Amino acid sequence: MADLLAGRPVLLLFAVLAIGTAVGAVRLRRVSLGPAAVLFTALAFSAADERLALPEVLGTFGLAVFAYAVGVTAGPSFFASLRTGLRPVSMVVATLLALGVLTWGIGRLLGLSAGSTAGLYAGALNNTPALAAAILRLDGSPDPTVAYSMSYVGGVVVMLAAATWALRSGDRHPTADDRARPTEVRNATILVERDNALTVAELSWTPHGRVLFSRYQDAAGEVRMAQGDTLLRPGDQVLAIGPDRALRHLTKQLGRRAATHLEAERTDVDYRRIVLSERRFYGRTVADLDLFARFGARATRVRRADQDVLATDDLVLQAGDRIRVAAPREQMRLVAAYLGDSEHGTADINPLGLALGLTAGLALGALPVPVPGLGSLELGQAAGPLVVGLLLGRTGRTGRLVWTLPHQAAETLTQIGLLVFLAYAGGRAGSAFVDALASPLGLQLVLAGLVVTTVHAAVLLLLGRAWLRQAGPRLAGVLSGSQTQPAILAHAQEQTHHDQRVALGYAMVYPVAMVVKILVAQLLTML
Repeated sequence: MADLLAGRPVLLLFAVLAIGTAVGAVRLRRVSLGPAAVLFTALAFSAADERLALPEVLGTFGLAVFAYAVGVTAGPSFFASLRTGLRPVSMVVATLLALGVLTWGIGRLLGLSAGSTAGLYAGALNNTPALAAAILRLDGSPDPTVAYSMSYVGGVVVMLAAATWALRSGDRHPTADDRARPTEVRNATILVERDNALTVAELSWTPHGRVLFSRYQDAAGEVRMAQGDTLLRPGDQVLAIGPDRALRHLTKQLGRRAATHLEAERTDVDYRRIVLSERRFYGRTVADLDLFARFGARATRVRRADQDVLATDDLVLQAGDRIRVAAPREQMRLVAAYLGDSEHGTADINPLGLALGLTAGLALGALPVPVPGLGSLELGQAAGPLVVGLLLGRTGRTGRLVWTLPHQAAETLTQIGLLVFLAYAGGRAGSAFVDALASPLGLQLVLAGLVVTTVHAAVLLLLGRAWLRQAGPRLAGVLSGSQTQPAILAHAQEQTHHDQRVALGYAMVYPVAMVVKILVAQLLTML
């Protein structure tokens, strides 16, 4: 069997992926290894026979695809976090830099090699691209992978415990962050009882967020689409869409909640979700669709990555978005054809944009950056594509060229890229891993990893509560984003029934944490 697999790298790749993903799916007290099980499977294969290692080109391919897809997906939220979440982001950056210094000190104390120190940092903080950057800097040395493997599990367990504590503490002691809790987009049918003499456009802005108006029913019972200059008069009923607090404010301003639900009246005006698959609208805004002028229709919300967002005029659309549209019944078919409404668009990987983006990312990663006293530093095959992906994800499109990826396609590329790289990395360190297990070095790496992860969790918990005054769900999201660990995010979301604050905290700091860890890991290989 070993002879068969050694001569067929593609067969070896899928054998490792099959066994690794099966092991990773096993849960013990709601905790699983997840994708990291592929790394340990590859370690076991190569420990049994050193020939069972994948070619380097496969690892480079997987890493580049993974990093670029993460960047394109996170681009908009990354730059938004720099504007609105500067304090949490700066807290995470400072903590990760300090942990780099701590790890270097531990490495010097224990007499670790530069590769082992970098792998210890990557493993304790659960960051595979940082491991990749260290391996590439050291020309494939097994030291980073061994240290990563020894410290990885402790990094997951400690941070899971920290996230659990944050959630429980936040529930008992709400903080100021609770007042900023995001709310779901909802509908409300409002019976107008006051004559405010305000147009729909003027009523759209409330102290608690934007509200959109879909349709209204006049006192005579006729249902029409609401326009910006529509005046709502006593006796009218109007269907409003927005955050719950904004809808409550608007209801008090206009009258009271109606006993009927206007969205259920579909005789004249209908609504449905339409998949955006028309390529010319990728990267454009909702206003660019010009739905009302063309069809008398209006987009009210957009569903993306299992979350509904309000379809404001400035919202930038992505391939595969599911747009909820209200339109005159006879126009709905034309609106669907206009937007595409093809599920194929949700799986389109946009080959031209993907290839050009990866080319630019790998080229950027290969550029040497002089570091005084240390030589030159490269962003590498992880950070280069990640940085370019962030920029292009924020840009959306350049003329006719679309950079964004449908969410489903981006998630698929992310998973495939990560799994392929893990299978490659584990195959390079099997014998060294076995040697470490049988020596004092293994225990040293495990304990050192626990120290680094524990300090990471303690600092974020302390600063997050005392300085930023964040509620438990948001803080749990920041912990998982700073650790760049999807398992912790999934745990926090499950415990909070998918509280949006968890995902918001994660998305705010994840891209920055990813870049900082990759750069610090490279610096540690040079010290």
